[in-house]
Amino acid sequence: MMNSTSASPAAPISVSGDGTDARRNSKRPKYSRFTQQELPACKPILTPQWVISIFTLVGIIFVPIGVAALLASHDVVEIVDRYETDCIPGNDRIGYIQNPTTNKTCIRFLKVPKDMDKPVYVYYQLDNFYQNHRRYVKSRNDQQLRDKSKANETSGCDPEKTTANGVPIVPCGLIAWSLFNDTYNFTINNGKALTINKKDISWKSDRNHKFGSDVFPKNFQNGALIGGGKLDPKIPLSEQEDLIVWMRTAALPTFRKLYGRIEVDLKENDTITVVLENNYNTYSFGGKKKLVLSTTSWLGGKNDFLGIAYLSIGGVCFFLATLFTVVYLLKPRKLGDPSYLSWNNNRLMQ
Repeated sequence: MMNSTSASPAAPISVSGDGTDARRNSKRPKYSRFTQQELPACKPILTPQWVISIFTLVGIIFVPIGVAALLASHDVVEIVDRYETDCIPGNDRIGYIQNPTTNKTCIRFLKVPKDMDKPVYVYYQLDNFYQNHRRYVKSRNDQQLRDKSKANETSGCDPEKTTANGVPIVPCGLIAWSLFNDTYNFTINNGKALTINKKDISWKSDRNHKFGSDVFPKNFQNGALIGGGKLDPKIPLSEQEDLIVWMRTAALPTFRKLYGRIEVDLKENDTITVVLENNYNTYSFGGKKKLVLSTTSWLGGKNDFLGIAYLSIGGVCFFLATLFTVVYLLKPRKLGDPSYLSWNNNRLMQ
């Protein structure tokens, strides 16, 4: 007896969405020639000729730039006079400078070494003064300097934010409190006065945007300890350019800041008499003070570093180009020679 089995209908095949979901949830980016890095690319081969040519070209460009920069720097005429040691009588320097009753007038004589075409820029230079100290840089309130309605805003100005009575100081902070206050007056040869133009010695953006034209000094330098110069309470901060120049803090401990401009030519061998008031205390921290008279060139002030740097780089490039040329001529080798591969060299050594 044969068992007969009836064919049962085929079970329906269910198509799962797992594959589609997996593709949907995959982090693989959509295929493109960009994501697969299949775009046409330039892959230069640095042959000896190319390397020598590049070094030579850099040398040809850099050496003339270095020469031009050095010549421009050497055309600048500078007179630098350090005066903080000679303008103190006696040995008690700190006591002398902190005594408000002593006469701090000092007379200096400067000789012009070469013709100085106008304008002649007058700078004061301070050494060993760290305006970049973190607490010093942060000790100011920009909103107070800019907006009259924020006159009572002294946050961040510690320790010079209020007077002993708790009244806000405008401008507050250590930067303003330590304002440089030495003064200079110049006469030339027969006693003719040299006028110092102090107009527009600060950045225009600072005058227009950082210091308000309706903000006036209040309670400034009224404490027991005077840090530096005083401000005219009748002149708005936007016109107090000595303050604006001083509050653009320097990045290095030795820096120069613009004091003014002499708008006449100075001739060789002219004698300049400087009557200065030695008021600023650099003796407490071993600082130095210098008076600088300088012309400028198309590259700025006197600075040999840029020219020396260009000449050095250009000279090194010429040296390397010459060295590679000699090596290539004495020991040339075929480009792409497989015998120079490390594994081939090891096989030959064995």
